Amino acid sequence: MATFLYRLGRTAFRRRWLVTLLWAVVLGGVGLGASRAPAASDDGTSFMPGIEAQKAFDLIGERFPGSDANGAKARIVFIAPGGEKVTAEENRAAIDGLVSTLAEGAQVDSAVDPFKAHAVSKDASTAYATVDYKVKADDLSDASKAGLEKAVDQAREAGLTVEVGGTALASQPAAGGPAEAIGIALAAVVLLITFGSLAAAGLPLLTAVIGVGVSMCAILALGGALGLTMTTGTLASMLGLAVGIDYALFVVSRYREERTRGHDPREAAGLAVGTAGSAVVFAGLTVIIALAGLSVVGVPMLTKMGLCAAGAVAVGVLVALTLVPALLGMWPNAVLSRRVRKPGKRDGGAGRRRGTAGSGGTRWARFVMRRPVTVLVLGVAGLAALALPAARLEMGMPGAEAKPTSSTERRAYDALADGFGAGFNGPLTIVADVKAAADPHAAATAVAEQIKHTRGVVSVTHPRFNKAEDAALFSAVPATGPNEEATKDIVQTIRAERPALEADTGATFEVTGSTAMNIDIAQALRDALVPYLAVIVVLSLLLLMVVFRSILVPVKAALGFLLSVLASLGTVVAVFQWGWGAGLLGVEQTGPIMSLMPIFLVGIVFGLAMDYEVFLVARMREAYVHGERPGQAVVSGFRHSARVVVAAAVIMIAVFSGFIGSGESMVKTIGFGLAVAVLFDAFVVRMALVPAVLALLGDRAWWLPRWLDKALPRIDVEGSALTSRTQASAAPGAEAHTPQPARTV
Repeated sequence: MATFLYRLGRTAFRRRWLVTLLWAVVLGGVGLGASRAPAASDDGTSFMPGIEAQKAFDLIGERFPGSDANGAKARIVFIAPGGEKVTAEENRAAIDGLVSTLAEGAQVDSAVDPFKAHAVSKDASTAYATVDYKVKADDLSDASKAGLEKAVDQAREAGLTVEVGGTALASQPAAGGPAEAIGIALAAVVLLITFGSLAAAGLPLLTAVIGVGVSMCAILALGGALGLTMTTGTLASMLGLAVGIDYALFVVSRYREERTRGHDPREAAGLAVGTAGSAVVFAGLTVIIALAGLSVVGVPMLTKMGLCAAGAVAVGVLVALTLVPALLGMWPNAVLSRRVRKPGKRDGGAGRRRGTAGSGGTRWARFVMRRPVTVLVLGVAGLAALALPAARLEMGMPGAEAKPTSSTERRAYDALADGFGAGFNGPLTIVADVKAAADPHAAATAVAEQIKHTRGVVSVTHPRFNKAEDAALFSAVPATGPNEEATKDIVQTIRAERPALEADTGATFEVTGSTAMNIDIAQALRDALVPYLAVIVVLSLLLLMVVFRSILVPVKAALGFLLSVLASLGTVVAVFQWGWGAGLLGVEQTGPIMSLMPIFLVGIVFGLAMDYEVFLVARMREAYVHGERPGQAVVSGFRHSARVVVAAAVIMIAVFSGFIGSGESMVKTIGFGLAVAVLFDAFVVRMALVPAVLALLGDRAWWLPRWLDKALPRIDVEGSALTSRTQASAAPGAEAHTPQPARTV
């Protein structure tokens, strides 16, 4: 592996113009394909096949054709001025005028008058009109949206308070924008401080952006054929940028190190790709495993997101192994610090003596080596304490109630809750299959009456039959809000009544609607979280065994990852669910954590954690294999890698922290969770617990049974085959020393 990558790095350096041209052609080709590709259409795939709410949703589409549940909706809420009623003549006229105007819209399917639909609160202070569109929210024309906004403004001019809920005007959370720009700017500052060179700071950013550009254009180009959208590529964009910067950072850092040892530029590029590039390959493989593992969750959208992100990581690896050395060939000295660029300063021996004596990584490693038990106990105890709230994790899909109060969707939600009750915002949709019933109408009525008398149900609508009269549809309004635990209990109680009703009436029913769908999705994702963790941890253990030729080091890496993930989940629960310090982050409404968030957190953090683990520990094993004692190997690993790992972690924290300022609760939660997870994993687990554990284990850390050593494939990650090349190509002025024999482990 190391020898192949060494040759690849030298070839890319020598053929730099050809390699750069090839990447430019690839970027242009996928960009052209993306511009000409048809937009991805809905392939009809269920969001989560197998859950009851989805089955009921599919049954409605089958038995009630033409009722497009995916069509955009607008729920327009009218609130009368203080002391007045919406039924007053002037107020009613304004509401009727709005409904009549909207009903004439080209894309409007129906506009329901609140007075005819009895959609007026008991005190007549609030009313709502429902507007159904023929197309999905994404397909609404600007004219339709403008018409809705104009009609609302006219009703407001009449003195009514008017707010709009639903999907028609709902703002969609975006992963890019100012937050991503701020993160990239902060990353540039960190890289500049780390390398002391504008070229060295800019090169990882440039190659990462190129890699993300290739990945995203490829996703768009294949979108029509594979059903991929920009939403599907959100994870690919975020993770592609993160690992793209990290991988290029690792290679550039090793190149600079090899130059200070006296190697010529081409040789240094080959050695950088052969050594750091090997770590990049295996780190990338662990990330790809984690992302491909999203397919075990059973959510088609998540599977697509995971595979797209895995492709983006693979592109990032290829960029680091080919384009980075090619660009180094164009500016071989520009990436070096100003001090090193001065004549006579590329003096490997002096550099090593200075690094050994006074680098921050060396001092920290020696501090931990002197107090391994104290560091280990404090680190584990601290993370364990932070992980405790994770045991109370509640998962859901926050809706309008989680939006800022400045949004009209949130104000509409609050107005409906005040006027009609908390459960009005989350009605349950029940579809009764009465095909086998002797009297379909009597059976449907019996089901509706039974659900109406269920504890916690406020009201039930009259059953509405399809044309074949073999299915009936009605709604039940719970007394509690969509994300309250009591609502989940109500859904479970209704479903528990099904066997008795089926025996009595011959009809069966299923519960769906946004509230029931969110409850079922949250439970399914909670059940899938442990298998997902198990799959990626087991596969990564096998891969890390091949990399490190050890049992305890991979086990330690996996346990450290689990500890940091649980601590970050606990912190997210404490802030966004319990409200501890929520005001400092601008969180206006606490509640259940978004169902997809833990899965995203595990996948992304696992990838970054393995990056840091492989790059840091690979340098320790490299030193150990080349003859250093276990303690010396740990110090050597920190001397060469700590600064780069810290810089990479700080960059990721800066990128993810930029999303905390988003007005969307979902984006804010993900940004905060990823930022604290990287903080815990990089600075507590990798920089503190890893050296402490290795100090306590000593030689045992690198023990591997002989039978397993023979069974596992041998791959040269440490660059043992390059050692002779390193010594032979060193500059005459480099420090001479007697190399210690390579250790067989």
